[in-house]
Amino acid sequence: MALFSIDDKGGPAYDLNIIQKMKKVILDLAVTLDGFIEGPNGEIDWCNMEESDESDGSDFVDFVASIDTIFYGRISYELWGNFQPGEQASQALKEVYKSITDKTKYVFSTTRKSDNSNAIFIESNILERVMEIKQQPGKDIWLYGGGKLITTFMNLDFVDVYRLAVHPVILGSGKPLFKDLNERVKLKLIDSKASKSGVVLLSYSVKR
Repeated sequence: MALFSIDDKGGPAYDLNIIQKMKKVILDLAVTLDGFIEGPNGEIDWCNMEESDESDGSDFVDFVASIDTIFYGRISYELWGNFQPGEQASQALKEVYKSITDKTKYVFSTTRKSDNSNAIFIESNILERVMEIKQQPGKDIWLYGGGKLITTFMNLDFVDVYRLAVHPVILGSGKPLFKDLNERVKLKLIDSKASKSGVVLLSYSVKR
């Protein structure tokens, strides 16, 4: 039996019995209360990783430990793919970003095919390549972004879990998280946790 077929909207129609055994794609990122992931000029100064996880960084540490693969768009990879926090960051945050360097990184780009790192660049056949990766043994996959890649993955029904750190700030304008979607996505709340700073970590699974 085929793992998936192509539905009338161009996306994968899954065999759910098989898909439940595969690696999950988890969209994990910070978002403002009004749904933006960046300000109008690319600002992310409203996002504070230390405030997002006041439990000595354990939530983010646990999440990173649960994945072995990261998906990036080209711009996000160039900005953050090899990021390391500064000297003022907590030791826990430094350690977790150090561990990220050991993850398998895939970069989705139509304009760049390689760099001087171990990242794997994907320029075509996204549906087939992602399904191949999801079938590999191991841990889950972090969909890092950026915005265009998130939209592509959502429209292909590749996102299995949404893990959103909602920050207590309203920007009024900027780059929205959800844009140009083909259809609505039904979700089930699986966890929620509020920090003293007002950041609320919400986790949803997709209803299929």
